[in-house]
Amino acid sequence: MRKKSKKKSSASSSSKVLSYIAWALALVALSMGMFIIGYYLGYESGKVEGYSVKSKEKRHLPAIKKSSKEKEDVKQRLKQVLKQEKKKIKKEAYVSASHELDGGVLAKEPKLERKDVVHVSGKPKLAIIIDDVGTSSQVKAIKSLHLPLTMSFLPPSKSRPNTAKLAAHENFYMVHLPMEAKNWSAEEPNTLRIHDSQQAVLRRIKEIKKWFPRVHYINNHTGSKFTSNETAMNRLIYALKKNHIFFIDSRTTAETKAPKVMENFGLKYVARDVFLDHHMDKAYVLQQIKKAIEVAKKHGTAIAIGHPHKNTLRALYESKAILKGVDLVLVNRL
Repeated sequence: MRKKSKKKSSASSSSKVLSYIAWALALVALSMGMFIIGYYLGYESGKVEGYSVKSKEKRHLPAIKKSSKEKEDVKQRLKQVLKQEKKKIKKEAYVSASHELDGGVLAKEPKLERKDVVHVSGKPKLAIIIDDVGTSSQVKAIKSLHLPLTMSFLPPSKSRPNTAKLAAHENFYMVHLPMEAKNWSAEEPNTLRIHDSQQAVLRRIKEIKKWFPRVHYINNHTGSKFTSNETAMNRLIYALKKNHIFFIDSRTTAETKAPKVMENFGLKYVARDVFLDHHMDKAYVLQQIKKAIEVAKKHGTAIAIGHPHKNTLRALYESKAILKGVDLVLVNRL
């Protein structure tokens, strides 16, 4: 009887062991099956997204396509700007940025005394103002660069009737106010002149404020004669201060009285450091962009002025990498 009992016990133990082994093998098989299914689904999903598991490099294809689209967009916008420039040339308007300086002579460019900055928290700041903005194609070309550039709009005129309407769509803008020059014949309508009375200047600024209700910064368009006249500048700064508008000197003459007048009014003097496109070839503009970056790094801040010309905008687009060395900001953040 005891022998039979032992045999039954042994058989029962063997059966349990075999059962455990069978369950273990089943679990292993199930795990392997789930792994294979998961791998296959992941592979197929990867193919749909434009890359395979074996070729991770293709994951960046969507970004490359977006970059190509952006380049094409910039190219088209610049073509529109070029068309506008050709129209200006036919009308005998200026074809370079040299009209901004006294007599258009870069050698006489006014010096700006600035102190070196020893300690700067964060990146140095650079503001780039684009003057003479007057058409929708220029606005679109500037915005297609996806850079924080400060647009300075000319007041409405017969040749540029929609500047105020264009500015109204922008969160921030400046006004590029025409002022009397010593050597410039192609004067804008309603240019401020040195013999304009205080009331005349106040009326003009009131008109500007009506057109551009959110304007807080103005810089001079030409103005070598006006800014070098202390009386005229006193009238202007008084009118601007009364309307809560700050003046930024484009520095079109070495004889500018803006620093003295601003000090007399208890205001900080702010002025351009670098002109980007005194000459309109792209190589020159690229060089000037580097110069503006160097000034910003030396002094902590800098202001550069350019114009909505094809080569200027193209040079800015091609300088995106080096512009990362500074904090490119709108002029109100300096």
